[in-house]
Amino acid sequence: MALLEVSDLKTQFTTRDGVVRAVDGVSFALEEGHTLAIVGESGSGKSVTALSIMRLIPDPPGKIAAGKVVLRGESVLDMSDADVRAMRGDRIAMIFQDPMTSLNPVFRVGFQIGEALRIHKGMSRKEADARAVEMLDLVGIPNAPHRAKDYPHQFSGGMRQRAMIAMALACDPDILIADEPTTALDVTIQAQILELMIELQQRKGTAIIMITHDLGVVADMADDVMVMYAGKQVEYGSADAVFYSPQHPYTWGLLDSLPRHDIDEKGTLLPIEGQPPSLIDVPPGCAFHPRCPYAQAVCRETCPELREIEPGHMAACHFAGTDSLVRGRVATAEGEVR
Repeated sequence: MALLEVSDLKTQFTTRDGVVRAVDGVSFALEEGHTLAIVGESGSGKSVTALSIMRLIPDPPGKIAAGKVVLRGESVLDMSDADVRAMRGDRIAMIFQDPMTSLNPVFRVGFQIGEALRIHKGMSRKEADARAVEMLDLVGIPNAPHRAKDYPHQFSGGMRQRAMIAMALACDPDILIADEPTTALDVTIQAQILELMIELQQRKGTAIIMITHDLGVVADMADDVMVMYAGKQVEYGSADAVFYSPQHPYTWGLLDSLPRHDIDEKGTLLPIEGQPPSLIDVPPGCAFHPRCPYAQAVCRETCPELREIEPGHMAACHFAGTDSLVRGRVATAEGEVR
């Protein structure tokens, strides 16, 4: 049995303009000690998927309309509010994009890390404070006993993110959800944060859900990859399969938008033309068809089902795995190189 199983998850928000289907039928499984990367453009549903797993969707205007989230055989969506509060931070922890919105500015950093230990592990204030110092030292904060007494504004951006990781890992959670954990950090600090997460995963066996738009991070960390577009998953498989044998035109677009020095000395960027659709008014058929250079009539009329192309590798494209799509891909690539 997988550590976490998500089946046909659907999350919606009601607005004055209509219903936003932010997550529309997402399914995946996460094994112990593995890393799943969720990638896609802004607004594709990555963060809402994570918030739905944590049951942090504000109701109203949002609601989890359908689906299952099963943690070690227990349905998260059927838990009582008290059980969900006990789960958060203990069994599943989350690192948010901006640590300043998650750290309370009026409490010392060590106190905030220790709070989770007092709530979930029943530690005394003294025990929790000592454990908080240990965690700050573990994540590489220098002079941890002194810095535990500082306030968040006295930490740099990279140190605040490390403090958030220390807080998330304090209770040894089964799953760590990292939502763009290196956003707005300089390249050196980004590398240190990612290296720290890999090291802690290897040491503690924590499973990780990494939400990111940085495919370089995915290549370094992920075991499996889920590609999302307009609230739906359009491709799912091992990192090797998705990187070296992508089956959906949107995944090709994401990979082609990376700098490529094999094309010319400048490292040409090949952007995906157009913009993602409004989730209130998603076009009929395949949501990607207005931007897809390979779209045909069936793409404009019928929404493709997510289907297995090869063992463990799935894609939601009418022509995934077919010779016609491969020929079109090769012809386009040759034209771009010329």
